[in-house]
Amino acid sequence: MTATFTARGLTAIVLPLAALTGLAGAAPADDWTPTRSIEFIAPANPGGGWDTLVRTVSRVIQEEGLAERSFGAINVPGGGGAVAWAQIARDTGNPHKLFATSPPIILVPLAGTSRYDHTDFTPVARLITDYSIILVKADSPYEDLNELFEAIAENPSLSIGGGSAPGSMDHISMAGVAAAAGLDAASVNYIPFSGGGEAMTNLMGGHVAAVITGAGEASGQLGEGSGLRPLGVSSPERLGGVLADIPTYQEQGIDYTFDIWRGVMGTPDMPEEAVAYYEALFAEMLETDGWEAARDQLGWINAYQNSEEFGDFLDEQKEQFSTILGDLGLLGG
Repeated sequence: MTATFTARGLTAIVLPLAALTGLAGAAPADDWTPTRSIEFIAPANPGGGWDTLVRTVSRVIQEEGLAERSFGAINVPGGGGAVAWAQIARDTGNPHKLFATSPPIILVPLAGTSRYDHTDFTPVARLITDYSIILVKADSPYEDLNELFEAIAENPSLSIGGGSAPGSMDHISMAGVAAAAGLDAASVNYIPFSGGGEAMTNLMGGHVAAVITGAGEASGQLGEGSGLRPLGVSSPERLGGVLADIPTYQEQGIDYTFDIWRGVMGTPDMPEEAVAYYEALFAEMLETDGWEAARDQLGWINAYQNSEEFGDFLDEQKEQFSTILGDLGLLGG
């Protein structure tokens, strides 16, 4: 498999930035409301993309007074999400348990490292699109992406850290941009950590040459005196806020973009009336000033889908990712 073919195959996963489809049509759900606090699970350690989404959503819902019951952020790390999914899968029908989700719910099972996939859970809503960002230490010799990839070409043992499992989101994103830069995607020395926070700690400790993570989760750690140098973002255009000065991959001559969708899922066989309640709640949340401020600060883009649309989207993602992991030789048995 040539690098050109791999880059083309990986670029196929770029997701449309669906605007607020169906947002205005969300109807209030009067048939069911929570009777206790909602457990809102981030299937990873603090500091990663799932954790950022869970805590941001929980905070905005509380500050905007959108729900009578609180959303309690809970971290359940391990297995690139697999540990949390196994726990949630045993809680069939529980309407008071939700979890943050993104491409690993497709990728990790396809790689053969989780017995549970998206079809075992209830899609609730897709919320936003995020992007990948590649970071090095401020004193790194690499000033831009091309210098980093030139160094990797000369020394393939150079390690790139990420906050998701092998064959999962950060790995696929890194393999894609490497292939587009002319490298053998399968030879990238990707080092998985249990969340973006741990990956960043290892970068600052000098254990990896660079880190690839979500731009939103990294945004709070950037700025003067951060000790970090961002080399590029996977968005088609520059982002806003603290990310505004970071060049895209394409600006650096690497024709590749990568979107990281993020949403919410529930337990298996969650009651329909509970799904309707959460659909309406999240649709309302996306229209608040509090959400707009948080979204812009994190460089997110609203990409709402209701439960049915999100479920169809996840099925399509599985087909696309199956091809990509097969090209990389990472498809599980």
